[in-house]
This record gives sequence, structure tokens and C-alpha cells, in this order.
Amino acid sequence: MLPRFIGLSASIVGRSGRSSGFLSASLLKTGCHQSQNKTMSTGKAFKVLVTHPEVPQEGIDLLKENCEIIQVNSVPPNRAELLQKIQGVDGVLWGGHEPLNAEALDAAGPQLKSISTMSAGIDYVDVPEVKKRKIPLGHTPIVLNTAVADLAVGLIIAASRRFHEGRKKIDNDQWENYHLNWLLGQDIRDSTVGFYGFGGIGQAIAKRLSGFDIDQVLYTTRRRLAKEIEEEFKAKKVDFDTLLAESDFIVIASPLTKDTLGVFNATAFNKMKQTAVLVNIARGKIVNQNDLYEALKSNRIFAAGLDVTDPEPLSPTDKLLTLDNAVILPHIGSATKRTRADMSTIAAHNVLRGMVGEPMFSPAY
Repeated sequence: MLPRFIGLSASIVGRSGRSSGFLSASLLKTGCHQSQNKTMSTGKAFKVLVTHPEVPQEGIDLLKENCEIIQVNSVPPNRAELLQKIQGVDGVLWGGHEPLNAEALDAAGPQLKSISTMSAGIDYVDVPEVKKRKIPLGHTPIVLNTAVADLAVGLIIAASRRFHEGRKKIDNDQWENYHLNWLLGQDIRDSTVGFYGFGGIGQAIAKRLSGFDIDQVLYTTRRRLAKEIEEEFKAKKVDFDTLLAESDFIVIASPLTKDTLGVFNATAFNKMKQTAVLVNIARGKIVNQNDLYEALKSNRIFAAGLDVTDPEPLSPTDKLLTLDNAVILPHIGSATKRTRADMSTIAAHNVLRGMVGEPMFSPAY
């Protein structure tokens, strides 16, 4: 995806007009001349705050061409530093998951024109507050689909084939392969895979799983997907109870909303197959973690693979970590060099376009 739209952006350099690609050079120059925030120190049109010192250089370099960059230097980002440095900026590349709320917007001031997160999920953003102030908000979905889907398949395999438990056996000198039924897991082949949420990431996971000869895909979403998408993945829309009852694997790939908060609870786990594997690459709060612990400990369900937890970071003494049948990762779904660089590039383009009044490449609303 990224090479396609980067190529488009390059092809329209020098052309103006709102229908062009990312950010036409002539329009940016016009914005520069009209800006009332031109800084004496740099002569550049806009001030942009980057809220994390580890935002990849690809995005920073794009912004530097026409903007004065102010950067939060603390790791983890210090709130006081952020609130001080955000004052008077025209744009913000929100690089972390700190709350983006009225406090931050008030500190920035009324001249703030554009914000983009460097994430797909925006549950840490007070979206109604940003909307109320009529500030364009961007985010970076799609580009992380590949990395997250790859990791989801890894979690499916690791949880179903008992990787974590097997490693603990080695650590504890319990290599017992003289038993014929030692560490038997669940097959992906001929299985039914259910998706709670079946957008870009869910579909990318389903595409990868097709190579494992799964039997069928079920999905639960608010609206039915287009017929051609259903045909491509041999997918069938079902209600939540059917998804729980018929799936051998359930992948949570939905946004966190008031409707999805805690929906995977004891009631849900009691409707799942005892051999079922739950994988969550969405948001930790979609799962009631106490109920999940009980379901795993009692073998009500077979296993779980989690890249997200509640809270994050998870305490090293959390009881989930004591379980053999829970594979838990520290929210690294998009953590590849290429993906993070692409995310920073899209976020930078969003910020630039928002500041000159062009539609963002990837708007959050």
C-alpha cells in the first residue's frame, strides 16, 4: 500500500489543486506565504510538535522540508514537557499513546490546525473534543495490516500448539516425549476460524490462513460485508452466539468501543468450544481478563494468544502469566522497522495536508 501512494505523491509534485495526491508543492508554498505563524529562526511556515523522540526519521524528514520541528525528548514522554512544547504549534504528530484530550488541546491553543496519531486505534484520543474544535485528525491503519496479521497467525500457532508450555517444560527439565500424547495441540487444518471484527486486519489474517487449509471463516460485524469479500474468503456473517459456538479459533480484530468493551466475558467463554483458541490483537479491554483467567485455568477453553492486555504494561506478577495455556506478547503487532517507518510517513503526510486544508490521506473521521 505505502509504495503505491508514495509513488502517487511523487508523481504529483509541482501540480496544485485539492484533487492532487498527497501534498502539492505549489499549494504548500501558498500555505507558507499565507501563514501568520512563520518563525523568525527558521523561516518555515509551520511549527509541528512530534510527541515522541523515537518517531522514525522518514516521517521527520518529510515534515522538516517545510516545518519547524519541535520534539518531546523524554522516554516515556513526560506530560509536563509535552504540554509545554505543544504551545503555539500548528500541527502535531502524536507518536505515543498518551491521552490526547482537552488538556492537550487547550495547551496547544486555537491556532492548532492538524493532528495525526501514529497508530490505527485511537481509543486514547478524545475524538468528540477534537471534532468539536474542528481540527482534522488522522491515523495510520491499513499500513500495519501485514505486520499485525503475521503476528496474529504466529499467536494462533503458538497457542494452539502449546509453544509457551513446551518452553516451560524445557526450562524445568520436564522433557517427557516418551509419552505418545505429550503436548498434543489443536489443528488449524479443516478448522472454523471466527473473526470478531473483519476489517482490513481480519481479512489479512484470513488470507494468510487460507494457506493452512482451513474449512471456513465466520465473522461478526455490525454490517454485512460486500458479497465479493465474502466470496474471496469463503466467509459467512453470523451473530455473536453462533461465532462463539461454532469457531475452533476466534480472532478479536475489532475496535474498542462502548459496545465491544468486555464483551468476551464468562458468559461468552461458556459458549465456546472446550477446544477453542482465543487470539486478541485488537485492544485488551475487549476481554474481561479475570474471566479469561478462570476460563483458561479451568480448561473451559483450550488456550489464548494475546498481543494486547488490560492494563498495558501488564504487571510481571499478573496471574495470567502463571498459566501454561496463555501466550502473551507486549503489544508488538506493528513492531517491524518497515511498518513503523511507513506509519510515520503516513502520519507526516496527514499532518501536512491538514495544515494546508487538504483532505488527509488517512482521516480518522
